[in-house]
Order: sequence, then structure tokens, then C-alpha cells
Amino acid sequence: MPVILLRHGRSASNTAQRLAGRSEGVDLDLTGHEQARALVDRLGAAPVRMIVRSPLLRCDRTVQPLAATLGLAPIIDERLLEVDYGTWTGRSLADLSKEPLWAVVQHHPSAAVFPGGEGLAHVQARAVGAVREHDARLAAHAGGDALWIACTHGDVIKSVLADALGAHLDSFQRITVDPASLSVIRYTPLRPFVIHVNHTGAQLAVPDGIAGDAVVGGSTG
Repeated sequence: MPVILLRHGRSASNTAQRLAGRSEGVDLDLTGHEQARALVDRLGAAPVRMIVRSPLLRCDRTVQPLAATLGLAPIIDERLLEVDYGTWTGRSLADLSKEPLWAVVQHHPSAAVFPGGEGLAHVQARAVGAVREHDARLAAHAGGDALWIACTHGDVIKSVLADALGAHLDSFQRITVDPASLSVIRYTPLRPFVIHVNHTGAQLAVPDGIAGDAVVGGSTG
């Protein structure tokens, strides 16, 4: 079943180049609110059956217009929370780039544990577990043609995509996930398939089906 990994729209902290983390009250900026409204046209015709989101305000604001259009009540899942950056929370990226840990985060993120916070390996474990659990539950009730949305944060989405690609967490910094972007994974009984990464176009097209596991090789066309 396909899951659309939606990063929240652009926030005030994104604009200020600060690490918002789990800070309370971080809202979308004007562009972010426009991005949230644009999701109605980008996804309003898709067969979305469920929206799950991080508890933080910027994710709430991002899904509100689409949820209202679709008549869905978003589910809040703590496992989709932003990374707990500990004492790094609220600091500027320019300042953080001078910290010795910064290089570890960029080049060996599986070993990175934020001071007073959590490690990126733990982030991946909790987020992948949440996505797979919701996907399996919806598949059991709605069948394989339904779509659902997980609205969360950039590093969280990158960690889920790395898992789906079969890539080591140390490769996740090679993945780009922009504000309000859509990435799509279809989970199957044997393995996940990554359909889109960082989609920022007007409308998202999700194929009705994918090549089965019996197909050997790369592209089918």
C-alpha cells in the first residue's frame, strides 16, 4: 500500500535557519501556509484514506486544509515527532556547523547522538516502525489501492526513505526532502518500493501497480 511521506510546509525556523526541533509554537510562514493550501489541489483527488501526523504545530497546520477537504480527522503519532535535538534545539545552523558533532551528523549519522537528546538510529527505528504499523493496519481494512499520508519532518522522512531503499543510515544525508515535498513508498509483503522522492510538482501521480518481485533487473520500460 502506498504511503505519502509529507514534510510540513516551510516554517518560520526554516526561514531563520534555526534548528526548531521540538520547540513549541513553531508555525508555518506565509509560504508554508500557501504550500498547505496547495496540497488540496495536489492531493485532493487522490484516494487518501488516512492522515497520520507528528504532534507538532507545523505538521498540524500543514494537513489542516487537506484534511478538511477530505473529511478526515488526522491521527497523531508521537513516533513521527521531530528529532529530539537536545541542547541543539533553537540554535542557528551557522553556529551548529562549528560543533565537532556536526561532522558526525553529516558523514556518520548512525553514530550521532545529540547532547541531551536522541540518536538518529533511534529516530529511524521509531519512525519506520510507525509507518509500517499504520500501513499494515490500513491494508488489512482498506485493501491495497488506498493511499495514506504521514506528515512529519525532514530528517525523519529521510531516515524512512533510507530504510525503504535498503541504504545504510549513513547514506541518508544524500536524500533531499524539501518543505511540503511528497515522497511515496509502496510496502509489499516482501519489500518496499520507492516511487517518488522529494516531489514538489503540481500534482502527484501514484501508479496503480508496480512490478512484482518476480521481475529481475532494473527498469521495466
